[in-house]
Amino acid sequence: MDFITPLISIIDRLCTATASRASRVINLDRSMHYLTAELNELMDKRDDLTTRLERAELDGSRRTNEVQRWLARVEVIEAEAASIMENFGQSRQGLGCFNPSCCSKYNMSTEMIEKLQDISELKGKGNFERLVTEPRPAPVEEKPCKPAIGIGVMLDKVWEFLEEEKVGIIALYGMGGVGKTTLLKTINNAFLSSDHNFDVVIWILVSKEFVVSKIQQSIVARLGLPWADSEGHELLTSKIYNVLKKKRFLLLFDDVWEGIDLGDIGIPLPDDENKCKLIFTTRSMDVCSDMDAHRKLKVELLNDEKSWQLFCEKVGRMDVLESPPIRTYAKTIVRKCGGLPLALITVGRAMANKETEEEWKYAIELLNKSPSELRGMEDVFTLLKFSYDNLENETAKMCFLYCSLFPQSYSIEKEQLVEYWIAEGFLDSSYDSNAYNKGYAAIGSLKVAFLLETGEEETQVKMNDVIRSFALWIASGCGVNKGNFFVEASLGLTEAPGVKNWEGAQRVSLLDNAITRLEEVPMCPNLLTLLLQWNNCLNRIPDDFFQSMSALRLLDLSFTSIRRIPVSIGQLLELRHLNLTATKITTLPKELGSLAKLVHLNLLRTYSLRTIPREAISGLSKLVVLNLYYSYERWKIQNSNCEDEVGFEVLETLTQLRFLGLTISTVTSLHRLSGIRSLVKCIQYLFIKECEGLHQLELSTLGYGKLLRRLSINDCNELNYLVVEGEAGENWLPNLEVLALYGLPNLISVWKTPPREASLQNLRLLNIWYCHRLKNVSWISLLPRLEAIYLFYCIALEALVSEDEKLEPDSKSFSRLKTISIRDLPALRIITPLALNFSCFKNIAVIDCPKLKKLSIRTAHNSTTLPTVHCSKDWWEGLEWEELNTKNAFLTNFTSN
Repeated sequence: MDFITPLISIIDRLCTATASRASRVINLDRSMHYLTAELNELMDKRDDLTTRLERAELDGSRRTNEVQRWLARVEVIEAEAASIMENFGQSRQGLGCFNPSCCSKYNMSTEMIEKLQDISELKGKGNFERLVTEPRPAPVEEKPCKPAIGIGVMLDKVWEFLEEEKVGIIALYGMGGVGKTTLLKTINNAFLSSDHNFDVVIWILVSKEFVVSKIQQSIVARLGLPWADSEGHELLTSKIYNVLKKKRFLLLFDDVWEGIDLGDIGIPLPDDENKCKLIFTTRSMDVCSDMDAHRKLKVELLNDEKSWQLFCEKVGRMDVLESPPIRTYAKTIVRKCGGLPLALITVGRAMANKETEEEWKYAIELLNKSPSELRGMEDVFTLLKFSYDNLENETAKMCFLYCSLFPQSYSIEKEQLVEYWIAEGFLDSSYDSNAYNKGYAAIGSLKVAFLLETGEEETQVKMNDVIRSFALWIASGCGVNKGNFFVEASLGLTEAPGVKNWEGAQRVSLLDNAITRLEEVPMCPNLLTLLLQWNNCLNRIPDDFFQSMSALRLLDLSFTSIRRIPVSIGQLLELRHLNLTATKITTLPKELGSLAKLVHLNLLRTYSLRTIPREAISGLSKLVVLNLYYSYERWKIQNSNCEDEVGFEVLETLTQLRFLGLTISTVTSLHRLSGIRSLVKCIQYLFIKECEGLHQLELSTLGYGKLLRRLSINDCNELNYLVVEGEAGENWLPNLEVLALYGLPNLISVWKTPPREASLQNLRLLNIWYCHRLKNVSWISLLPRLEAIYLFYCIALEALVSEDEKLEPDSKSFSRLKTISIRDLPALRIITPLALNFSCFKNIAVIDCPKLKKLSIRTAHNSTTLPTVHCSKDWWEGLEWEELNTKNAFLTNFTSN
C-alpha cells in the first residue's frame, strides 16, 4: 500500500495541471478580448506619438533613437499579435477540451498571455521626456576652390551689398567662363574663417536642367532634415519653410538660367526684416530681373595685367615666357583670350610644355583659324554653347553667328548690322520700323546673354574674341563643315585668298585688309554675303568677277578705292543690299538697273560720283533705301537737256522708297525738291551746299522736319538762319541726330526763333565751323542727348551758353555730354555762366581761345570722373580756379598740346 500515497500525489498534480490547462482553454475568448483591447490602446498611443513627431519634424527636428527603437518594437509586437488573432479565428472550429486541438489552444493561450505582458511593458515605456532632437547643420561647408586672380574688387563690392539692410537678393552676372562660380565659392569659403551672423550658409548648384524637387532635396539634406523619396512637393516645401523661417540664412545659388519661385521651394523671401540673403550667379541679365535682384554686379573680364598674370601662372614656365620672341607670341595669345579666365586657363595649360618659337607661332595660327583644335578649347566652346542653345529662337541664333564675320573686337554699328540681317532674310525684308525693331530686339537679347557687348560708342556692338571664335565654331557645324563661313578679316592680307578656299562658302568676309586687287573669278553658287569693305587699297575688280554668284544677297565694297563697278554686277539678280560708301566711283553702270530685287543702295560720301544714268535707277522698283548724302548733286531739272541722267522724276517712280539721303547744290533744285511730297517725306539725310541766294532754310514749310536725322549745310554764304515753325510745344526735328554747319559767314543765329524745350530731343552731335557772326549757341542747354560739340573758327563766338540763360546749379543740362572741342574762338569768354556737373564728360580740347579763363566744370574731387583736358601749357597755367582742390584734381587729367 506504500505506493498508493505517491500515486495519489501524482494524480493530484496532474488533475491540477489539467484543470489549469482546461481553465486556459475555457478562458481563451476572454484572453483574446484582453489582447485586442490592450493592442488597440498601444496603437492609439503609437498614433498619438506619431502625430506629435510629424509636427515636430516639420520644424526640422529629428526623432530620438529611443523613440525610433520603441516604434520599431511596436511594429514587431503588432505583427505578432495579428498572427495570434488570425490563429485564434481558425481554432474556433474545435470542440471541448479533449478535442485534438486542445493542445494547440493551450499554446495559443500561453502566447496571448505573454503578448499581453509585452504590450503592457511597451505601453509603460511609451512615456518619453523628449521625442526629438533639433538638427544642427554645420554653419558653412567648404567648397573646393583655388585662389582666384582679379576678383578682389568684386569681392569687396559683394561685402558692401551684404552690409546693406534693405538688400536681400544679389545677382552676380556675366558671360560663361568669366569666373562667376569661382567668385561664389570664394564668398562661401570666406565665411569659414570670418565672424558672421548667419545661422547657416547653403550652397546649391541649380544648373540649366532646373528641377524644383532636386533643389528641395539638396536644401533638406544640407539642413540635416529627414526625408524620404515618397515625400511629395507640398510636404518638402512646408518642411523647408518651417526650418528656414526660424533661421538667418545665406543662400548661394550657382548657375541660374531662369527665374525661380522661392516660395514654391519653401524659401522665405530674404528681406530687411528676416536679415536673410540670397546671392545667385547667372549668364543672363533677364534672370537678374526675373529674380527681383536688389543689387546686380557684373563679373568683368580680366584686364591686360591680370590676364597676363593668370596665363603665366598656368603656363608655369617663366624661363620660357621671359624669352623675348616667345614673350611677344605669348602676349598675342593672351590678347586673343579676350580677358576670359576660362580661356586663359585652358590655353595656358595647353602651352605649358611648349618651348620653341615654332610651337608658339603655330598656337597663334590655330587661334586665328581653328581655335577648337587647340587642346582644351573645344571644352570651352561646349560650355559657351549652353548660352547659344538658350537663345529664344533661330533668328537670334543666326544673327549671333553673322556677327562673327567681323574682325575681333570690331565695333559694328547696330543700324548697319540690322540692315545686313534684313538683306539676309533673318528679319522682315520690308525695311519698315517693325523689321528694325525686331533687329534691335535681337541685339538686346544677345547683349543680355553676354554674346555681344557695347562697342566703343553706344550705337555700336562688338564681340569678345573668344565668343567670336566660338561663333565661327558653331557656324562650321562644331568644326564639321569649316567651309560654311570663310572669314579672314583684319589679317593684313595684301592678296585675296585663292578662290578655291571660298567657293563652297555661304558667307565670305575679307574686310579690313590691304588687298589691292581681285584677280581670280570665283565660282560661288551658294554665296549669300560677300564683305570686302575697308580694303582701302583695293582698286580693281575684274569685269566678270560676279558672273557666278547667282545667289548673292549682300555685297559690301565700302571704303575701297574702286573707280568703276564691274558690269557683271547686273548678273546678281538676287542682290538685296549693295554698299558703295566712300568708294571712288565716278559713274553708276546701266547694268545696275537689272537688279530688280535690290532694296538697299548706299552711295554715302561717294564724292566723285558725277554720272547716274536713268537706267541705273529706274529699274530698281523695290528700292527702299537710297543714300546719296555727300554724293551725286547734279540733279536734272525738268525740261533740261540732260535726258539720259537721273532726275527727281525718276526717284518719284520708286514707290517703295522709305529712306532717302540727298545732296543739293542749287536753290532751284532745293525748291523743286520741296514740291515733291513723296520724296520729301522720305528724306533722312540732307546735305545742302553752295546754294547762292539762300537766305533762310525753312525746314518746316519744306516738310523736312519729321524724319530728318542728319542735316549738313556748307558754304551757303547768304544764309542767316534756319527756320522751323510750328505750334507751341511742338517737337522740332524729333529725329535729328547730327547738325553740321560749315562756312556760313552770315549766320546770325542757328535758329530764327529759339527752340522749345521739347525740341531736338535726339540731337547727339553739333559741328559748327567758320560761322563768323554767331555769338552763342545757348539753345544747346536744352538738348537731353547731346554727346559732342565741335566749334572751330567762329571769330564772334563769346559763349557756348550766354550769361542771359538761367541755369540752376543742379541743372541736368549736358547730362550726356562726352566731348567738347573748341578751336580759334578769339572772343570766347565762358563755356557756361556757372559751373555744372558734366556727369559723362570724357574730353575737352581747347586751342587758341585766349579770353577763356575758366572751365565751367563742377567736380566732386574724384579723379576717375574727371575729363581729360587737352590744351597748351601756357593756357592751362593761366586758368582761374575758384577752388585749388579742383585744379589739383584736374592735374592728373591735363594733357599738354
